[in-house]
Amino acid sequence: MAHLNAGHIAIILIVGFVAGILGGLLGIGGSVIMIPSLSILMQGNEHVDQHLIQASAMVVNVAVAIPSAMRHYKAGAVRMEVVRWMLPIGLLAILLGVLLSDQFSASVLKQIFAVFLFYVTGINAWKLLRKSDSKPVEKRAQEKTNRFGIVIVGTIMGGSAGLLGIGGGVITVPAMQLILKMPLRNCIATTATVMCVTAPIGAAMKLVNLSSVHHRSPGLALFIAVLLIPTAIFGARLGARLTHTLPLVLVRLVFTILLLVAALRMSGLLG
Repeated sequence: MAHLNAGHIAIILIVGFVAGILGGLLGIGGSVIMIPSLSILMQGNEHVDQHLIQASAMVVNVAVAIPSAMRHYKAGAVRMEVVRWMLPIGLLAILLGVLLSDQFSASVLKQIFAVFLFYVTGINAWKLLRKSDSKPVEKRAQEKTNRFGIVIVGTIMGGSAGLLGIGGGVITVPAMQLILKMPLRNCIATTATVMCVTAPIGAAMKLVNLSSVHHRSPGLALFIAVLLIPTAIFGARLGARLTHTLPLVLVRLVFTILLLVAALRMSGLLG
């Protein structure tokens, strides 16, 4: 693409790889790393702003969600009764989230994402203080579906995905555990399955609005996503293999520090 030079392309490939590794190691969505990294490292490119970066991340979320959901479905981890109720709510919420994001300038949207990063930083700091990286003890799934809880979780998932460009798992999975009392494995699987529908529709809407609302190139956003996807997938596989060899406490500490710096940079509190 004419708007990207060799240096920009190298940055994008490296960001995708690093995001994949950390995602595989810590079990987090790669967009939490991709979006702030590209926002900071690509700020010298006048053709790339927060809206375009989030659009690219939403396309990457589609590529990640589909194979993930297929694996979870084959393993029997998807709670389809929850999917049936959460899907329409999540779909409506992600469209409203995209519309809401389009009401903000790129600079304001960047600051909103910075607030989200402070939240993620806090969550990871809390996990470090617990001195444990083990998964929560799984509880028996409730026999009766909590439909009101599903509406709340679906709204949180879709709204955060549309507004911030994230997959939604960082917020949705703990919300499902808290509100729906579902086992962690089922939360992750169900979230990925819902994303298979909500993510592509949300991404499509964001891409269309890039041109009509923000006067940015949807083609450039797609090209960046195409560069991110293979390196992110390769990095995720490598990260999953390194889970049992690297000290996860140290990895989480470095990750938390980097997120805090990114949040400070994106919020303007750190020059």
